[in-house]
Amino acid sequence: MRILLWHGYLLGGTGSNVYTRALAREWSNAGHEVVVFCQERHPERYDIGSATLVRPEIGTLLPVFVLDRYEGLEARLLQDLSRAELERYVELNVAELRRHLPADLVFANHVLPGGAIAAATGAPFAVKAHGSELEYSMRGRRELEEWGRHSLERAGAVFVGSAHIRRALAEVVGPLDRVYEVPPGVDVEAFAPRERGEALSALVAEARRDPANPGGADERLPDEGNADRFNAFFSEPRPTVVYLGKLLENKGVHLLLEALRELEAKAIVVGFGDYRRELERLAGARVLFTGALEHRHLVDLLPLADVAVVPSTFPEAFGMVAAEAAASGVPPLVARHSGLAEIAAGLEREYPNGLRELASFASGDVADLRAKLEALLSLSEADREALGRAARRAAVSNWSWSTVAERLLEPFTI
Repeated sequence: MRILLWHGYLLGGTGSNVYTRALAREWSNAGHEVVVFCQERHPERYDIGSATLVRPEIGTLLPVFVLDRYEGLEARLLQDLSRAELERYVELNVAELRRHLPADLVFANHVLPGGAIAAATGAPFAVKAHGSELEYSMRGRRELEEWGRHSLERAGAVFVGSAHIRRALAEVVGPLDRVYEVPPGVDVEAFAPRERGEALSALVAEARRDPANPGGADERLPDEGNADRFNAFFSEPRPTVVYLGKLLENKGVHLLLEALRELEAKAIVVGFGDYRRELERLAGARVLFTGALEHRHLVDLLPLADVAVVPSTFPEAFGMVAAEAAASGVPPLVARHSGLAEIAAGLEREYPNGLRELASFASGDVADLRAKLEALLSLSEADREALGRAARRAAVSNWSWSTVAERLLEPFTI
């Protein structure tokens, strides 16, 4: 198939960015002709297989759901833009897509603006609802809800990553036909258990190859000096807890830091965002902040952890980080709500009797988070290894990228 894969943002740093580059890699490696449309200015940093990358000329205005900084662009919340501004953004993207038609499929990320862009091309199209557009920008705003519903009416398929997002989609845009539930995926070959000494050596070597980032001027790059900090951090023998994700208040990182205060454990916090300075103020001496890291780091960082915590207090479409940790043989501990609850359920199906409650904690409950962390970190070596193997089985059977990529094309190939 010839597939035009539209994504309005970058290829690293957030779940939908990772999703896009993974699909490009899997589809192109499977023999499909893939053209990726996004605003990534450094595609050489990422593996997108044999896909071609096109950066549409959109001027300077970029509609977003969460405010971040983008090189050369002015990011503004989707709901704060006028209809004229949004329509101009759509038209500029549609013009670029049409230059690459014909295609068997236009696959667009996000109900808005992606669904509106895909629908306007006139080609067969599918839309992936990620959740952020629904919850942060569209919900409760009638004009955007109606625009989203109209955009999806002619879609050959609308994909959601979880039952939670299926419900959210129906609540925001109304009932739709041809909605398919396909969870995001994990590269289960890249994310795999590793011997700790080997993983640390590889992580430090990878950090030494990081680009210069004096003073953390570019929040999307790793902090400078991480290689030496990793060596020092992992030389201390305490159990290690890891958080990976945006540093926003509704991601719940402050709850994790509070839970850790009474535990004999250390933590590593990976990510970027406006809440970082406050989190650093709240953190104790045994917490290491790294800035943004990429998969090239994470495949070696995760096997060095004992637990990966996803403490988000806001609805999540899925839980990519938890699935990547599970593939690495690291038990995830997730807040039990929205798409994260479905991750917990997948883990529990594989976990041994008596340990299933350690997949999740009550959302926002620091005491429960602390208790579950303490239980996980106190497991015998045999139980810890059994839990890691079970987490890996759950990831391979439920969330591998190769399976996900195939399922996304099924409505158009059967």
